[in-house]
Amino acid sequence: MTPTLSQAVYADREASFFRLRGGYPVPLAGAIWWAALGFLGYRVQPHLWIFIAFATSGLIFPLAILIAKIVRNNFLHDRTSVSDAMFPTLVSMVMFWPIAFSAYPTQPAIVPLILAIGMSVGWPVMGWLYGRTALFTTHAIVRAIVVFTLWNWLPSTRFTLLPLSVSAIYLVTIVALIATSSEAARARAHAVSPA
Repeated sequence: MTPTLSQAVYADREASFFRLRGGYPVPLAGAIWWAALGFLGYRVQPHLWIFIAFATSGLIFPLAILIAKIVRNNFLHDRTSVSDAMFPTLVSMVMFWPIAFSAYPTQPAIVPLILAIGMSVGWPVMGWLYGRTALFTTHAIVRAIVVFTLWNWLPSTRFTLLPLSVSAIYLVTIVALIATSSEAARARAHAVSPA
């Protein structure tokens, strides 16, 4: 039986997920960046922390490319039938930056919250691109709930524990990505998928 267009597109997205192991070099780069910011929060004043966060956020993607080269995960050159949706997804993630920049001079304490939530806006769509919307959306929702909670109820941790918690959420997500994209997981997925 010939697959429908929807089934063929899903199969293409899922194949990319397995081929790229969920694209884990990108969240690993994010985990490293957020961990560095968390430890930095113990050493520098908030205004310097924010400046460093703004100035170094552009290093996440090059770090992801370096990690991908080391682990031979060529996510940058992988193409699927829905790859063109990645650019608008990244644009949506950039749209929060004017809020962060505007908050810096008048409300600097809110900048970590804006960064933590704003930088996760594209996760549900990225999950859809891999055929794993639930996993990626869970990351974004858990991240938003955790950072919102820390920001409101533990304000002294806004520049330390908040970024470290984002890093930890990334690490848990990476474990889930690697586990659910393993050869055993692929075999289970194909065993239950309709032909």
